[in-house]
Amino acid sequence: MKQVSLDFTGKMLIAMPGMGDPRFEHSVVYMCAHSDDGAMGLIVNKPATDIGFADLLEQLGIPVGEGLRDIRVHFGGPVEHGRGFVLHSADYEAETGTMKVDDQVAMTATIEVLEQIAKGEGPASSMLALGYAGWGPGQLEDEIAANGWLTCDARSDILFGRANEYKWTAALKTLGIDPLILSASAGRA
Repeated sequence: MKQVSLDFTGKMLIAMPGMGDPRFEHSVVYMCAHSDDGAMGLIVNKPATDIGFADLLEQLGIPVGEGLRDIRVHFGGPVEHGRGFVLHSADYEAETGTMKVDDQVAMTATIEVLEQIAKGEGPASSMLALGYAGWGPGQLEDEIAANGWLTCDARSDILFGRANEYKWTAALKTLGIDPLILSASAGRA
C-alpha cells in the first residue's frame, strides 16, 4: 500500500533548535507549495540586512508614489536569492504570476505587484522575500521526521507582522510550546 504524503501547503514550518543548518536557525517558513515532487516556502522572519524596499524599487527603476507602505525585504531562503517573491493577502491577483496558496494568502513573483505597491495600491498585506527555501521529493518529510521542523497553521499577524524577532516564539506559542523547553534531540518510544 502506497503511503500518501502530508500536504503542508499553507502551513508554517518552525525550525527546531539544533537544526544544523545556520541559514534556517530560528526560522519560520511559510509553505507556498508542497507535493510529491517537492516543496517551496519563504522564510518570513529574517529581514535582509543589505537592502531596503525603497532601495530595491530604485534599483528596478520603479517610481515611488505618495502612498508607499514600508515593506521589509526578507531573506526568503538560500535558493535563487536574486529572485523576488511577494507573499501577500489573497485580495490581490496580478494578471499573470500570482499563485493562490489558500483563501487567505497568495504569492506573486512579477514586477507588476511591486509597481502596484509602489503606487500605494496592490494587496492589503504583503512582505517581500529574496530567494526561497526548496526541498526535493521526500526531503521535507525526512527533515520533519528527524525533528528538524514543527508545523503549525499560518497566521497573518506572523506572516505580515513587522516584529520579525518575535515571529519564531509566536509561531511556537500557537502550538502551546514554550521555546525554553525545546530539545534539539528527537526521542523515540
